Amino acid sequence: MESWSVEQVCNWLKQRNLGELVPKFREEEVNGAALLALNDRMVQQLVRKIGHQAVLMDLIKKYQQQKSGLESLSYCCETASQKFPEVVSGKNLKSFFARHKTLQWTSSYALPDFPYDVKCILAEKKCPDHSMRIRIIEFLQADMTKYLEGSLYPNSQQYNIVVNALLQAYPFLDEDGNGFLLWKRALKDRFKYVRRPIEDDEQVLRNKCKFGHRRGQSRKSSFAENKHDDVQRQVEEERAHLKGSAMDSHIKWLNQEYMKTQRNWEEVDNRMNVTIEIRRKMISDKAPLKDILRLFPFLRCPYQLFREFQLLTHTDIYKRTVEILEIYSENILSLYVVRNNPINIMLQENLKQHTEEDVLKCMKMTAACLLLPEVFGDDSSLFAAVNEEVKAVTPVLEVKNPFNMNSCEFALYIEREELAQLDDCTMALASLVAAFHVFDIPCPKRIRRTLNFLESLVFEVRNPASLP
Repeated sequence: MESWSVEQVCNWLKQRNLGELVPKFREEEVNGAALLALNDRMVQQLVRKIGHQAVLMDLIKKYQQQKSGLESLSYCCETASQKFPEVVSGKNLKSFFARHKTLQWTSSYALPDFPYDVKCILAEKKCPDHSMRIRIIEFLQADMTKYLEGSLYPNSQQYNIVVNALLQAYPFLDEDGNGFLLWKRALKDRFKYVRRPIEDDEQVLRNKCKFGHRRGQSRKSSFAENKHDDVQRQVEEERAHLKGSAMDSHIKWLNQEYMKTQRNWEEVDNRMNVTIEIRRKMISDKAPLKDILRLFPFLRCPYQLFREFQLLTHTDIYKRTVEILEIYSENILSLYVVRNNPINIMLQENLKQHTEEDVLKCMKMTAACLLLPEVFGDDSSLFAAVNEEVKAVTPVLEVKNPFNMNSCEFALYIEREELAQLDDCTMALASLVAAFHVFDIPCPKRIRRTLNFLESLVFEVRNPASLP
């Protein structure tokens, strides 16, 4: 890092989501040596946001600690080689440094320069198809092998760092839900595929011996190979059975706990975490919603629906929805397009009957929520059925007596069946947006502009959609 140019420092900042700092670093000509020499006061002058200051200082501190660790490691090895030349010498010392170097690269990993067609897809923020995913994985595998100096056995930490770097640079690749696990599994499978035909690599042979392959075993001994394959298959089937049994016990516990009035929510959270992989697999495979809810009934609880959304997107959707309605309610109600809408007329009549500030605010937020499709010219029947029967198959809200504080009701429906009862319009709106993501349901075209507006605010994109 000490020898980096200003441009290399700028690229390093972009890869760590600190692209806003690039113009200032260019202006001040901060190269690698200057970067490592920055102190707290200099960082405060360079960087305005406290969050960016903390991230930058943490990155610099980690690099300096690793550098000092490597120097002390070298010193220790030199000292040891003087005292114990027969122990720390030749091949032992070489392998010792090789292992340290394998861990060292992960702290400064940068994504490879993808080919032009891959760059185009990523630049358009399109979810890549199967063939394009394979191309991305191939380049990541080749790049990791280069960092590992030809080794084909990354450790779990190295897989994690590479996949994290990919999803941080391109967050939309995580939109299918549980994207981290899917990309990591694909990358591991790619390394297995590359290792499979290799017969003469020392490390591959060593690991084959470790997991049951005989070194120097002839390909002609088909009977022995088939027998070994049968044993391996039985072991894998037994492992799958044990894993399936564990999953069955978790699912059974969740169903029993759901029937109780007093629930152990901490244990519910733990078991929902453990079963997320099988749940996301069912959803991605388009399993019937009834089957998913039968196995995981807690997805009917708004709290668990929001929690699942947060596990997938790292976003607190309820908190963001509260902020959105508080900020935009007055603006929505002041738009000309909703002035003569029956919802707005109903609101104005009910506002006259109340004076409490909290009640008035709640009623206005409810009206703003229900008027959103009208603002964007979308089909309101695909958003909320107000005092009417639900007809839409996709996620939709059922709202009864929206401005009667004593009898108003909110519910979320999917496939014309009630999924959850909701407390207020904020919870209702958050549940509607979350349901599309959690259950991987395509958004209907006639409601897309409304949901695009909400999602751009929920995920805090740089250029969020605006009101007409």
